[in-house]
Amino acid sequence: MDISKLLTDDAILAEIGKRIARYRIDSQITQADLAQQAGVSKRTVERVEAGASAQFATIIRILRVLDLMQGLENLVPEPVPRPMELLKQKGKVRQRASSSRHPDKAPKKWSWGEES
Repeated sequence: MDISKLLTDDAILAEIGKRIARYRIDSQITQADLAQQAGVSKRTVERVEAGASAQFATIIRILRVLDLMQGLENLVPEPVPRPMELLKQKGKVRQRASSSRHPDKAPKKWSWGEES
């Protein structure tokens, strides 16, 4: 199954859990061994493989034991500024996001006598 934005969060967690279980089994590692090497409880490994929500640090520990850390690079790739943004900002890196501006949604001018 492909993981896409069309899937629910629970479906994505279930798919990730299945994949982790498959890698663990293919690596000939028991849940108890994985838990011990990752520094988590066996029940935590069972829950992750069953598709339950888990702390991200726990997932990282499990992926490290299964030698799957390279997949994290694709999870949130390094942001690459667009060429036009570099020109506009003259080499400076933005530190904050601004709110979106909608010129067609300008606030209504207020005048005396109006109740709002």
